[in-house]
Amino acid sequence: MKAVCWNGIHEVAVETVPDPQILNPRDAVVKVSLTAICGSDLHLYDGYIPAMRKGDILGHEFMGEVVAVGASVENLKEGDRVVVPFPIACGNCFYCRKGEFSLCDNSNPKAWISEKMYGHPCAGIFGYSHMMGGYAGGQAEYVRVPYADVGPIKIPEHLNDEQSLFLSDILPTGWQAADECGIKVGDVVAVWGCGPVGQFAMLAARHLGAGRVIGIDYIPERLEMARSHCGAETLNHAQIDIQEALKEMTGGRGPDACIDAVGMEAHGGGPLGWYDKAKHLGRLQTDRPTVLREAIQACRKGGTVSIPGVYGGVVDKVNFGAAFNKGLTLKMGQTHVHRYMSELLGRIERGEFDPSFLITHRLTLEEAPQGYRIFREKEDGCVKVVMRPQTVH
Repeated sequence: MKAVCWNGIHEVAVETVPDPQILNPRDAVVKVSLTAICGSDLHLYDGYIPAMRKGDILGHEFMGEVVAVGASVENLKEGDRVVVPFPIACGNCFYCRKGEFSLCDNSNPKAWISEKMYGHPCAGIFGYSHMMGGYAGGQAEYVRVPYADVGPIKIPEHLNDEQSLFLSDILPTGWQAADECGIKVGDVVAVWGCGPVGQFAMLAARHLGAGRVIGIDYIPERLEMARSHCGAETLNHAQIDIQEALKEMTGGRGPDACIDAVGMEAHGGGPLGWYDKAKHLGRLQTDRPTVLREAIQACRKGGTVSIPGVYGGVVDKVNFGAAFNKGLTLKMGQTHVHRYMSELLGRIERGEFDPSFLITHRLTLEEAPQGYRIFREKEDGCVKVVMRPQTVH
């Protein structure tokens, strides 16, 4: 089969690799109908996530048709159309039983790597380094899906692929980010980053009762999307002082909740931004915490800072004293996608929103190297790239 393979920093290629097989009775094999490039994939592309190996198959946002099932998979059958959540969860461990699926204790066969880095093992994730299990990803014609009796959700025929795909990651990720803010009716929510996760975080904040949603970015097309599709007021951080603007917009109090939808590769200006970039390029700091600093500083006393943006390791010069003395609540982590899929599928079916507004570029799998480049460089108004691995009849 054809698959998108990581071959080094800024090097991806479409290669011929062996077809996946059923290895465990709880496995399924899915023929991919639509897949996407995620902002988190760019952290792999840029070389900031450890434990990648040449030839690793990328991608964790995908959906398709079930073509084989293991003997223990009773909820799926061949021909079912499914979306697969990006974290792999067993459904039975302490964390899965609590609904904390992205913390699963049993899905990472290489748990010792993340345990050494973070103190405890991480769950498995499709196409996201050997630290997260070394699983082949979904930017491919076929994928082996472990624990298929727990993860995939069936999609009704009247919804098309583009309406459904983002249930795999970014729609639940944006929703969880807003949900964890504990939004009360009328709250002011500020979202840093109007990329895919930020757009859905703003959309979710509106649906969860926020009175005002403020999107912060510097790319005109993304700011316009935030206004037109998410009902957000917008701020261009290249043109104004964000801290002062947020104070002015909230009568000096600050937003009730702040969402960092950017994460480890945030861009910052001035001496601190240059400092971050120098340490980052020299691998003396794994992450650039520009947005995290701003969100903590801007949030009102007693407010919440929610962090769906991915961080991989050590950050520097974060004003933790501000978080402590303002009594902030910090919520973060990989998304418990399984928890949100059914609810969000229902909302899409009822016509509350159509997530496909996010898609700006539709490519074939063979065009993946181009897709990674234009997404990373934000060329041609790119917000979200989706790819079809093969002709779907």
